[in-house]
Amino acid sequence: MNSTNQPHHQESEVHEKRWAIVSLASIPLIMTLGNSMLIPVLPLMEKEMDISKLQSSYIITVYSIVAIFFIPLAGFLSDRFGRKIVILPSLAVVGVGGLISGYASWKIDDPFLFILLGRILQGIGTSGTAPIVLPLVGDMFRREEDVSSTLGLIETSNTFGKVLSPILGAILAGVIWYLPFFAIPVFCLISMVLIFLLVKKPKNDEKGPKFKEFRANTKKAFQEHGGWLTAVFAIGAILMFILFGILFYLSSVLEDHYHFTGIKKGFYLAGPLAALCLASYITGRVIKDDLVKMKWITFSGILLSGLAVIAVRFSDQFIYLLMVFLICGIGIGAGLPCLDALITESIDKGVRGTITCIYSSARYLGVAAGPPVIALLMKVDLTWMVVLLASLAVVAALLSFKAIRPEADQSG
Repeated sequence: MNSTNQPHHQESEVHEKRWAIVSLASIPLIMTLGNSMLIPVLPLMEKEMDISKLQSSYIITVYSIVAIFFIPLAGFLSDRFGRKIVILPSLAVVGVGGLISGYASWKIDDPFLFILLGRILQGIGTSGTAPIVLPLVGDMFRREEDVSSTLGLIETSNTFGKVLSPILGAILAGVIWYLPFFAIPVFCLISMVLIFLLVKKPKNDEKGPKFKEFRANTKKAFQEHGGWLTAVFAIGAILMFILFGILFYLSSVLEDHYHFTGIKKGFYLAGPLAALCLASYITGRVIKDDLVKMKWITFSGILLSGLAVIAVRFSDQFIYLLMVFLICGIGIGAGLPCLDALITESIDKGVRGTITCIYSSARYLGVAAGPPVIALLMKVDLTWMVVLLASLAVVAALLSFKAIRPEADQSG
């Protein structure tokens, strides 16, 4: 009797929490918009503020670098005091950062440094938002299958933000170039209301361990899982480096060589990201709680993205480049939900927030490094950009093949 009722109860748990899932999905969507929305606007900012490509890349990079250092702290605080308590004030900080950048652009003659200040504040706030969503999803459900499918939706929301961001960024900047900065606090306010009203504290949520015990638990987690955890961190960083590197390259090429600007450019940038979004959604539905499947989908996705990067060198035809980046997006989109699930489902709740946040820091490292490195390589030769990105894809593929070994875990 219990066994027949159990599937219905498990299904109803996901159904019952559907609005909480929607609320949580708003966070990575909004955080992605807050960063990726600026990428298609960077060439316009260069003209408006008379800055170089390298300087414009700092608008993306400082946000991510600050987040890298604050994310582990946010993870500890969420493990200690609760996820929701960390998320709400963090969203408020992101909004204030957007206001500072927007106001400086509007009222100050030379606003570049003040924009960077606002972006630094946004980076601090971001550290306590999207990275905390992963462990919160792990806390919400009993079944690993439910965790995997929900994480797939969260990653899809993240990638949908990347699809929407070039279009929305172009539309807002078409009105006035600094309007994307002012949009961020509006989005944050919407998310804060959703989280406050619709996300309930898990019933079994207890205050986490104090720092000394927490440090011992974290050390134990790395002793038990260190090899594959480090590999997943590295793969996450590499995939985001490739993604944001090619987005920066494609944004520059569309404007400098093909003279696409505004909404038209936004739609072209959205193509590869839409492929990434769809791949993330399908992967989240397919992997369930199958760790072996996660490994091989990650491996295959990395290989596909690496081959797509190599193909960039063979032609600079517009349609060809879009198709190549679309294929690259599919590869990256397939890998990301698997990495999310591998970490969230394998780590104890007491340190889950910190471990997933270290993983998020690694991803932000890739986001931070991609645009400036590609900006420098574009000055030298396209070949060096292709060699670097393809080499990193090979490294990531080898790590996924050698270090992620769910077969050994299951047999042991």
